Amino acid sequence: MKRTLLVTGGAGFIGSHLVEDALAHGERVVVVDNLSTGRRANVARGAVLHEMDLNDPRLDQVVGDEKVDVISHYAAQVNVRVSLEDPSADARTNILGTLALVRAARKTGIRTFVFASSGGTVYGEQQVFPCDESHPLRPTSPYGCAKLAAEQYLDAFRSIGLLDPIVFRYANIYGPRQEPKGEAGIVAILAEKLLAGATPRIFDDGEQTRDYVYVGDLVAAHRAAVERGTSGVYNVGTGVETSVNALYEIVSRKLGTSIRPRHVPPVAAELRRNVLDAGRLERELGAAPKTRLEEGLDRTLPYYVDRAAKTASA
Repeated sequence: MKRTLLVTGGAGFIGSHLVEDALAHGERVVVVDNLSTGRRANVARGAVLHEMDLNDPRLDQVVGDEKVDVISHYAAQVNVRVSLEDPSADARTNILGTLALVRAARKTGIRTFVFASSGGTVYGEQQVFPCDESHPLRPTSPYGCAKLAAEQYLDAFRSIGLLDPIVFRYANIYGPRQEPKGEAGIVAILAEKLLAGATPRIFDDGEQTRDYVYVGDLVAAHRAAVERGTSGVYNVGTGVETSVNALYEIVSRKLGTSIRPRHVPPVAAELRRNVLDAGRLERELGAAPKTRLEEGLDRTLPYYVDRAAKTASA
C-alpha cells in the first residue's frame, strides 16, 4: 500500500516542494493549510487539501480518517519581527499548533514526525562558525524560543518511546515560490523589489551573514529522512557564510539592474552571523546540501522574472 504523508503548510513555499516530491515518489499526500500565507495554486494536483488551522478541533479526525503514516510539520509563523510584536500569537501557532499535531499523531499511532525547526534562531548568537548540533541553544527572539520549545516537547515524547521525531534545523532556505515576507525571504524580497524598479531596504550595515540553502537540497534531506525513518536532530546548511550585501550584489547582477539599496536601522533580535555545519546530516543520511549559491539563484530567479512579467501584463 502507498505510504500517506501529511504535510502541514503544504500550500506554502517549502511545503509545496515536499508535496511534489512525495507525489513523484508514489506516495499519497494530504495537506493541512489554513491558506493564511500559502496559496491553493501551490498545492500539486493529486494531493488532498484540508483548509484548516492546526488548532482546529477537527484535526484529530482528519489525521485519523486520512490514515496518515508520516507527518511533516512545516506550517508556522516564520517572522521574527512578528514574534516580537505578538509573542502570544507566535506561540499559539508554533507551540500549541505543534502540540495539537502531536496529540493527533498519538491518537492514531503515528510515530514518524518531521519537524521544521530553525538553525539560526535556536542557537542565537553563535560562538563557533559553522556550528554543529552541540552548540549551546540560546534563542534571542520569541520565534526562536517557540521553535526550541517544540523541539523539546518532541524530544520528551521520544524519550518515553511515543514518537520518533526527525528535527531539521534549517539555515536560510530560498527557491521558487518563496513569498517576499519576513527576514528569511531575503532572496524573494530582493527579486521582487528589483524587478519592480523599487529600492530594497537592507537592515543595518548589510554585513550580517547567513547560510543560504537551495530548497531542492532541503527536499533531498527530507526524502532521505523519510525513507530511513532515523530519529534525530540535523542541521541543514552549506557551511558557507554570505553577507546580505554580497547577496544583493549577486542578485542585482543576475537581474541586470543597477539600483542601489537603502540601509535602515537594525532589527532587534536579528543575528549577526549564522552558518551551519551539516556533517551529521551527511554522515547519517548522506544528504548535506551541495548546491552553490550562484547555481541555486540561477534556478530561482526565473520564477520571479516570470511572476513579475505576469503581474505587469495583468
